[in-house]
Amino acid sequence: MTETPARRQHSTLSSVRNAARLLKEFGRGDRDIGVTELSRRLGIGKSTAHRLLSTLAEERLLEQDPETGAYRLGLAMYELGASVALHNDLHEACSPVIDQLRNATRETVQVAVLDGREVVYVERRESPQTLRLFGRVGHRNDAHCTSTGKLLLAYLPEDELGALLRGWRLERKTPYTITDPRALRSALAEVRRQGWAENVNESELGAASIAAPVRNERGEVIAALSIVGPVQRLGSDSLRRFARPAVDAALAVSRRLGYRDPRTPRQSAGEGSP
Repeated sequence: MTETPARRQHSTLSSVRNAARLLKEFGRGDRDIGVTELSRRLGIGKSTAHRLLSTLAEERLLEQDPETGAYRLGLAMYELGASVALHNDLHEACSPVIDQLRNATRETVQVAVLDGREVVYVERRESPQTLRLFGRVGHRNDAHCTSTGKLLLAYLPEDELGALLRGWRLERKTPYTITDPRALRSALAEVRRQGWAENVNESELGAASIAAPVRNERGEVIAALSIVGPVQRLGSDSLRRFARPAVDAALAVSRRLGYRDPRTPRQSAGEGSP
């Protein structure tokens, strides 16, 4: 009998559901579980369980013990868990700081993280002014043409940056977008020198922003905090007066994450004022 699209969709969704149920079994306290036991718990055939386990192992979500044949959670699961923990910690650390910064500057404030060649905005506080730029949490943008993206690229280890730049066609979003990899490298060097990044009309005509680094307790740059607004208010000259507030706010968030700036006296981890 020919399989209909509806039947194929139902089969696919069932496979996804079974894969999710299978992964959850490893959260019940068992470090290693075998194919037969997982088949019994999930009420599916051993061949189905084996296919699911093999696929999840190929994606590094699980790994198989070569001696016992049992499976355990893989490195990708730990990486995902660490990412969730990071975002929770980042949310708690930055919320009061960006609230204060938005109120002080009356401009939109965002926090972004790097995902490959894109930035993802994980926190946002809208400007109270009528003329503002609209966006949302979860929005993505290209890293090479945003202040947050250039900031995060600038602080990547050289091997990671080189791997990203290889084969990267830098899309021209506006006449001001950097599209030459050598020019981008030069811009990133300037970001590292001055400690902040700017974007005027590079990602979108009429938009400007300035970003500063958020660091974890080890001093690694894990996010970028930016002040964003229309070029009518944040043109090249006026934009740079927000550099110090952005840097100070990003440092306040970093301290709340456990970072200790060696250039400044030790302060309370609960400090939140920008």
